[in-house]
Amino acid sequence: MAEQIFRGIELLPETKVVNQLFILLHGVGGRSADLVPLANKLRDAFPSAAFLLPDGTHPFDGGGNGRQWFSINGVTEENRASRVAEAIPALHTLVRHAQDRFKVLQSDTALVGFSQGAIMALEFSVIHDGNAGRVLAFSGRFAKLPEKAPELTTLHLLHGEDDRVIPVQHAYAAYERLMHLQGDATLDIASSVGHEIHAALTDRAIHRLQTCIPLRSWKHALNGA
Repeated sequence: MAEQIFRGIELLPETKVVNQLFILLHGVGGRSADLVPLANKLRDAFPSAAFLLPDGTHPFDGGGNGRQWFSINGVTEENRASRVAEAIPALHTLVRHAQDRFKVLQSDTALVGFSQGAIMALEFSVIHDGNAGRVLAFSGRFAKLPEKAPELTTLHLLHGEDDRVIPVQHAYAAYERLMHLQGDATLDIASSVGHEIHAALTDRAIHRLQTCIPLRSWKHALNGA
């Protein structure tokens, strides 16, 4: 995706020196502006990071002026994965272009998604393992539980216990599968929280980013010892 066709919001560090890159993906029918409050909270914790908030690649086919990453009209458990897979190449191009533009390493890149955006981020981590060092998935799910866990991407699953749109059982199932596959993941569940980016979850996300040492780093250290 060429820079001139990027549609969305950019929040760049005041120092102009970019050390980390965050790409935030909104939910179906939403817009990039929906994620500005989350981006601002992350900026307070990571002032030298660049934040890109792209609008979804397609107009929302449910009406209004929202955007979507893939259509949910007629979506089923059987066809969801193929729809997501078709949407991933455009996101991959966006991510790589942004990394080249800001000269940021893949390991210093984080994909942050809410709802449909979280689905995209999780599937991206499987298809393009290591192209982002971290994934923060708010109120999301895998389109299809993975058969192989990402080795070079750390996944942080954040979910409301009372989510009625994407039930919390999807987060538990994803975490259980990732643990079975010896993946690198964390799970945080907020009680009495629905389908939203709640302050309790954003606080946990920042805590995870600041304190969680990737499993691959532990393995490297143990091998060295």
